[in-house]
Amino acid sequence: MLAIDGTATAEDLQAVLPTPDRRRRGAVAVIECFQEIPCNPCADACPRGAITMPENISQRPVFDPDKCNGCGVCVGRCPGLAIFVVDYSYGEDTALLKIPYEFRPLPQAGDSVTALDRQGAAVGSARVVKVQEQKNRTTILWLAVTAAMATAVRNIRLSGEVRA
Repeated sequence: MLAIDGTATAEDLQAVLPTPDRRRRGAVAVIECFQEIPCNPCADACPRGAITMPENISQRPVFDPDKCNGCGVCVGRCPGLAIFVVDYSYGEDTALLKIPYEFRPLPQAGDSVTALDRQGAAVGSARVVKVQEQKNRTTILWLAVTAAMATAVRNIRLSGEVRA
Protein backbone atom coordinates (compact mmCIF):
# COMPACT_ATOMS: atom_id res chain seq x y z
CA MET A 1 0.00 0.00 0.00
CA LEU A 2 2.87 2.43 0.69
CA ALA A 3 3.83 2.41 -2.97
CA ILE A 4 0.24 3.16 -4.01
CA ASP A 5 -0.94 5.94 -1.68
CA GLY A 6 1.90 6.63 0.73
CA THR A 7 0.21 4.92 3.67
CA ALA A 8 2.12 2.19 5.47
CA THR A 9 0.63 -1.29 5.39
CA ALA A 10 0.20 -3.43 8.51
CA GLU A 11 3.25 -5.41 7.39
CA ASP A 12 5.29 -2.20 6.98
CA LEU A 13 4.35 -1.11 10.49
CA GLN A 14 4.98 -4.49 12.08
CA ALA A 15 8.51 -4.42 10.68
CA VAL A 16 9.37 -1.15 12.47
CA LEU A 17 7.55 -1.54 15.79
CA PRO A 18 9.76 -2.39 18.76
CA THR A 19 8.88 -5.73 20.33
CA PRO A 20 5.89 -5.86 22.70
CA ASP A 21 8.31 -6.51 25.57
CA ARG A 22 10.32 -3.36 24.74
CA ARG A 23 7.16 -1.27 24.38
CA ARG A 24 5.99 -2.37 27.85
CA ARG A 25 9.28 -1.27 29.42
CA GLY A 26 8.68 2.43 28.76
CA ALA A 27 8.88 5.16 26.17
CA VAL A 28 10.46 4.18 22.87
CA ALA A 29 10.66 5.74 19.42
CA VAL A 30 8.96 4.23 16.40
CA ILE A 31 10.62 5.14 13.12
CA GLU A 32 8.24 4.93 10.18
CA CYS A 33 10.85 5.87 7.59
CA PHE A 34 9.95 3.57 4.71
CA GLN A 35 11.60 5.27 1.75
CA GLU A 36 15.27 5.33 0.97
CA ILE A 37 16.23 8.99 0.64
CA PRO A 38 19.39 10.87 1.64
CA CYS A 39 18.59 12.02 5.16
CA ASN A 40 20.13 11.72 8.63
CA PRO A 41 18.86 14.39 11.09
CA CYS A 42 17.39 11.71 13.37
CA ALA A 43 20.75 9.98 13.77
CA ASP A 44 22.52 13.29 14.38
CA ALA A 45 19.90 14.25 16.99
CA CYS A 46 19.84 11.04 19.05
CA PRO A 47 21.85 11.65 22.25
CA ARG A 48 22.02 7.92 23.08
CA GLY A 49 23.13 6.59 19.70
CA ALA A 50 19.93 4.57 19.27
CA ILE A 51 19.60 5.74 15.67
CA THR A 52 22.47 5.26 13.26
CA MET A 53 22.87 5.49 9.52
CA PRO A 54 24.34 2.85 7.26
CA GLU A 55 27.33 3.88 5.13
CA ASN A 56 24.96 4.85 2.34
CA ILE A 57 23.03 7.87 3.67
CA SER A 58 20.18 7.05 1.26
CA GLN A 59 19.37 3.85 3.16
CA ARG A 60 16.84 3.77 5.98
CA PRO A 61 18.11 4.49 9.51
CA VAL A 62 19.03 1.63 11.81
CA PHE A 63 17.29 1.74 15.19
CA ASP A 64 18.29 0.01 18.43
CA PRO A 65 15.24 0.24 20.72
CA ASP A 66 17.24 -0.97 23.72
CA LYS A 67 19.35 2.21 23.59
CA CYS A 68 16.28 4.47 23.27
CA ASN A 69 14.81 6.19 26.32
CA GLY A 70 11.95 7.88 24.43
CA CYS A 71 13.25 11.41 24.91
CA GLY A 72 11.70 12.45 21.58
CA VAL A 73 14.52 14.66 20.31
CA CYS A 74 14.41 12.75 17.01
CA VAL A 75 10.66 13.43 16.62
CA GLY A 76 11.14 17.15 16.14
CA ARG A 77 14.19 16.76 13.91
CA CYS A 78 12.74 14.39 11.31
CA PRO A 79 11.85 16.45 8.21
CA GLY A 80 9.54 13.65 7.03
CA LEU A 81 7.50 13.62 10.28
CA ALA A 82 8.15 9.87 10.30
CA ILE A 83 9.05 9.35 13.97
CA PHE A 84 6.87 9.20 17.06
CA VAL A 85 7.33 7.97 20.62
CA VAL A 86 4.96 5.57 22.35
CA ASP A 87 4.91 4.88 26.09
CA TYR A 88 2.63 2.07 27.24
CA SER A 89 3.85 2.42 30.82
CA TYR A 90 2.05 5.79 31.13
CA GLY A 91 -1.12 4.29 32.59
CA GLU A 92 -2.99 1.04 33.02
CA ASP A 93 -5.07 1.41 29.85
CA THR A 94 -3.56 4.66 28.59
CA ALA A 95 -0.48 5.27 26.48
CA LEU A 96 1.44 8.50 26.00
CA LEU A 97 2.36 9.49 22.45
CA LYS A 98 4.80 12.14 21.32
CA ILE A 99 3.94 13.12 17.75
CA PRO A 100 5.22 15.83 15.41
CA TYR A 101 2.77 18.64 14.70
CA GLU A 102 3.22 21.50 12.22
CA PHE A 103 -0.21 23.15 12.12
CA ARG A 104 -1.55 26.32 13.72
CA PRO A 105 -3.27 27.10 15.96
CA LEU A 106 -1.64 24.84 18.50
CA PRO A 107 -3.78 22.99 21.01
CA GLN A 108 -3.26 23.67 24.70
CA ALA A 109 -2.36 21.22 27.46
CA GLY A 110 -5.59 19.75 28.80
CA ASP A 111 -7.49 20.07 25.50
CA SER A 112 -9.53 17.15 24.23
CA VAL A 113 -8.87 16.56 20.52
CA THR A 114 -9.90 14.07 17.87
CA ALA A 115 -7.20 11.47 17.27
CA LEU A 116 -6.56 10.71 13.60
CA ASP A 117 -4.89 7.74 11.93
CA ARG A 118 -2.35 7.84 9.08
CA GLN A 119 -5.10 8.39 6.52
CA GLY A 120 -6.78 11.20 8.48
CA ALA A 121 -9.73 9.14 9.75
CA ALA A 122 -10.93 9.72 13.31
CA VAL A 123 -10.05 6.80 15.58
CA GLY A 124 -11.06 8.25 18.96
CA SER A 125 -10.23 11.09 21.28
CA ALA A 126 -6.99 12.15 22.91
CA ARG A 127 -6.06 14.49 25.72
CA VAL A 128 -3.20 16.91 25.12
CA VAL A 129 -0.74 16.45 27.98
CA LYS A 130 1.95 18.85 26.80
CA VAL A 131 2.73 21.08 23.83
CA GLN A 132 6.49 21.11 23.38
CA GLU A 133 7.44 24.01 21.11
CA GLN A 134 11.01 24.06 19.93
CA LYS A 135 12.81 27.03 18.44
CA ASN A 136 13.12 26.45 14.69
CA ARG A 137 11.91 22.85 15.07
CA THR A 138 8.68 20.94 14.70
CA THR A 139 6.33 21.15 17.69
CA ILE A 140 5.88 17.89 19.57
CA LEU A 141 2.47 17.08 21.03
CA TRP A 142 2.26 14.75 24.01
CA LEU A 143 -1.07 12.94 23.81
CA ALA A 144 -2.78 10.56 26.23
CA VAL A 145 -4.70 7.95 24.23
CA THR A 146 -6.11 4.50 24.89
CA ALA A 147 -3.42 1.85 24.70
CA ALA A 148 -5.40 0.07 22.00
CA MET A 149 -5.05 2.97 19.57
CA ALA A 150 -1.53 4.06 20.47
CA THR A 151 0.19 2.83 17.32
CA ALA A 152 -2.64 4.04 15.06
CA VAL A 153 -2.72 7.73 16.05
CA ARG A 154 -0.51 9.99 13.92
CA ASN A 155 -2.28 13.36 13.97
CA ILE A 156 -5.11 15.29 15.58
CA ARG A 157 -8.04 17.51 14.72
CA LEU A 158 -8.86 20.36 17.06
CA SER A 159 -12.41 20.76 18.31
CA GLY A 160 -14.42 22.86 15.90
CA GLU A 161 -12.10 22.28 12.91
CA VAL A 162 -13.89 21.71 9.64
CA ARG A 163 -13.06 18.53 7.76
CA ALA A 164 -11.73 18.91 4.24
